[in-house]
Amino acid sequence: MRFALDAEQRAFAATLDRMFAAAGTPSAVRAWARGEHGPGLALWERAAQAGVFALAAPEAYGGVGPLPVEVAVACTESGHHCVPGPLVETVAVTALLVRLAEAGVPAPAREWVPRLCAGRTRATLAAPAGGPYALDADVADAVFVVTGGGEGHANAPGAELRLAPGRGPVVVSLDPARRLARPRPGGVLLAAGPAVRDAAAYAADWAACATAAQALGVGLALLGRTLDYARQREQFGRAIGSFQAVKHRLADTLVALEFARPLVHGAAVALGTGAGTAPAEVAAAKVAAGEAAYAAARTALQVHGAIGYTAEYDLSLWIGKARALRSAWGTPAECRTKVLRQGEQIFRL
Repeated sequence: MRFALDAEQRAFAATLDRMFAAAGTPSAVRAWARGEHGPGLALWERAAQAGVFALAAPEAYGGVGPLPVEVAVACTESGHHCVPGPLVETVAVTALLVRLAEAGVPAPAREWVPRLCAGRTRATLAAPAGGPYALDADVADAVFVVTGGGEGHANAPGAELRLAPGRGPVVVSLDPARRLARPRPGGVLLAAGPAVRDAAAYAADWAACATAAQALGVGLALLGRTLDYARQREQFGRAIGSFQAVKHRLADTLVALEFARPLVHGAAVALGTGAGTAPAEVAAAKVAAGEAAYAAARTALQVHGAIGYTAEYDLSLWIGKARALRSAWGTPAECRTKVLRQGEQIFRL
């Protein structure tokens, strides 16, 4: 099967690349980490105008999809430019609500999805597969919470965020621009029972695939910045990129990222076709892209030396995101376990 992007998808990626590059995302990321959301929300509006948030929803709800490959393309570019905000979680909430509608609970999708597609509403999600925290709940218009017991809740727009007792409103992750909150169930009850559990699992697969695509973009950005630095930095009268040890490290990083790329695209294709192997394919893509981005971060630190450790240097923004995305929506161990279980099932057949 061919997992390369077609001409239209490549043009979409190029458009997003130019749009985010012109926006000066590093300053927006630093502001977001301080709790100043204005520059980041301007990026959010640009993404909405480009149709990013309409990709996960069918036309019946104001979307143009579902198009998981295009979602992966958009998330790769958002990772490449370190765009802040709950983009992945908005995609996951859209998938959750659409799946509930397919199961006979259409009211939440009719209420929320058209606004999500248009970018008028920002949403985030806390679900068992993603851990106890909701990303950027302080800037979201609605916080969707799925409990382990199979209940789905939504905080009404403008409502005060419900937090677990004894918890502060915001927790800083490995990436300072990923602001986490630990919500407790509350607000409007969307649905309960098997339909919610199925929808939550489906949404988690979309979130994991989108996170894998973000990690791929982060890794590619780290590699590109490290290559540029290796060409410019001189030692003993030569560019350090000419040293064999540096070349080998950069080559290993490139190979890992290029092996992860088709896994990400293949997982998106599997999601789009509804293949029974989709959860395992998503898990494989997530672990491959997450580990490749993490390796790219380690390579970037080694090649840059001491300057790579400074928070003032923009490289640190991508390094922090690579570390955080490695475990977001599925740790490496969890993803490998899911892949192994799928392999065992195939072997038994």
